Amino acid sequence: QVQLVESGGGLVQAGGSLRLSCTASGSIFSINHMGWYRRAPGNERELVARISSGGLTNYVDSVKGRFTISRDSAKNTVYLQMNSLKPEDTAVYYCNAVLRMRSWGREYDYWGQGTQVTVSS
Repeated sequence: QVQLVESGGGLVQAGGSLRLSCTASGSIFSINHMGWYRRAPGNERELVARISSGGLTNYVDSVKGRFTISRDSAKNTVYLQMNSLKPEDTAVYYCNAVLRMRSWGREYDYWGQGTQVTVSS
């Protein structure tokens, strides 16, 4: 079955940087979109960044200019480079992929387990 595994989270001081990565593995025919969501304590889950198979990107306004999403399609991997981190970026970050397991199959959403990012002041 399909798995999404995130890595790169951790504790960093305000102004620092982290790079998250997420690799999809298993029976995958194609991946359409990959992205990152986050959920901060007491907050609802929000889309942070997303990248399509064609390379189009979207970011939530609060991270524009600080975060960069990229993708290595050959490795089924998506990255999130996070610079100038702020305490309000503290959250659990979840990788998301919209993919097909078979060429004739439908698209499904898959989610990683989440990786904790903590930014101290």
